[in-house]
Amino acid sequence: MSNELLRVENLEVIYKTTQETVQAVNKISFTLNKGETLGLVGETGAGKTTTALAIMQLLPKTGKILSGSMTFDERNLLKLSDEEMRLQIRGERIAMIFQDPMTALNPVMTVGEQISEAIRYHSENVKEEEIQKRVNEVLEMVGIQASRKYEYPHQFSGGMKQRVVIAIALSCEPDLLIADEPTTALDVTIQAQVLAMMGELRDRLGTAMILITHDLGVVAQICDKVAVMYAGKLIEKGTLEDIYVSNDHHPYTVGLFGALPNLIEETDRLSPIAGLMPDPSRLPVGCNFQDRCLHCMDICKVKKPDVFVNKTHMIECYLFSGKESWRSAHGEQN
Repeated sequence: MSNELLRVENLEVIYKTTQETVQAVNKISFTLNKGETLGLVGETGAGKTTTALAIMQLLPKTGKILSGSMTFDERNLLKLSDEEMRLQIRGERIAMIFQDPMTALNPVMTVGEQISEAIRYHSENVKEEEIQKRVNEVLEMVGIQASRKYEYPHQFSGGMKQRVVIAIALSCEPDLLIADEPTTALDVTIQAQVLAMMGELRDRLGTAMILITHDLGVVAQICDKVAVMYAGKLIEKGTLEDIYVSNDHHPYTVGLFGALPNLIEETDRLSPIAGLMPDPSRLPVGCNFQDRCLHCMDICKVKKPDVFVNKTHMIECYLFSGKESWRSAHGEQN
């Protein structure tokens, strides 16, 4: 029996309006096994949230999947109807923690009602006392006293609201949890608590997870695999060791690490990546990173980079052309 849970292949997503067409996600591919955690890293606007919304089939009206496939537990998500996604997949098999816990909850419903609503929707012929028992269990699971289920969102702090959002997502014990920057609005100490809790719940329930973030420290703490996204492309991906231990990296990944404070080396300033990401409605002909890259070559300006692979490590950059132990995948991401 295959251990693979999710396979995304050559996914391409656009946002089309009367004024312009935004190329949000450009033929990305990755796999996720059962119980694994993938860190999806990149700047704001890189296409991380769009990728998650495409998997959930929750793209706004202007969004459209142009090509590619998404296979979840051997079912092609793109061939399922809206009703099948709503009743069989979304919430029950794949759950999502949205970016802002402050606005994710309904202010006029108690937190217990919001959790029970999710359970009731995906469970037929379940007695009310069983639903309430499950509500109590998931609240206790995320570190909230069950007695607080009668309270409203405004009676909770930001960190507690995020725990409630996680409780709702985990109420039906999904196989895959997508967490979109789950700690962005929280202070550092609460961030650490929420991340530790998510790691414990993942290990206890065996839930696979896609963690969307721009924080490489968070990724190192909780993820098994890492995918670095830039201007709608996965420019580097691999295991945690490939990204954090290897000396070979895409120049953008090098820039991300350079922008982090270092406890060992003393410096007056951090080293941010100069410039801005290209306009997604007018992407350059060659490499999307060419205008910000310190190693840009002539070929980078006229042709999209090949994909180079070394075992589990993939980098999309001409710097690795002809380099020993790296082989060209001829544009196909393995």
